[in-house]
Amino acid sequence: MSLQKLARELDETARQSAAMLEGITEALDLLTDSSAGRDASVRQAMLMIITALQGQDRIEQRCRNMALAARQFSLLPPTAPESVYDEIWQSLTLDELRVPALSGIAANQPHGEIELF
Repeated sequence: MSLQKLARELDETARQSAAMLEGITEALDLLTDSSAGRDASVRQAMLMIITALQGQDRIEQRCRNMALAARQFSLLPPTAPESVYDEIWQSLTLDELRVPALSGIAANQPHGEIELF
């Protein structure tokens, strides 16, 4: 698979991920605007939905970042030094992609922000 095709597939994954949330967001809006939103269990469920939406957003961001990196990699000559690849990774906005020590271990890092990877 070429890097350009990989980038297109990552973009499509991000798009599909975002599209599937439209109905969930609408349902959350209905719960927020109704009297049901005052019930403690409904509020807890709403917070769970919001956390899931944040997780989806993170997945979408990862896909878009990896697609950008793949596109940049595809432009490099075969003789490009490893440092050029490192610079591309370092230019990404998500720490778990940008910082090599965090790659693949963000789920094990304790902090207040949701992480799925």
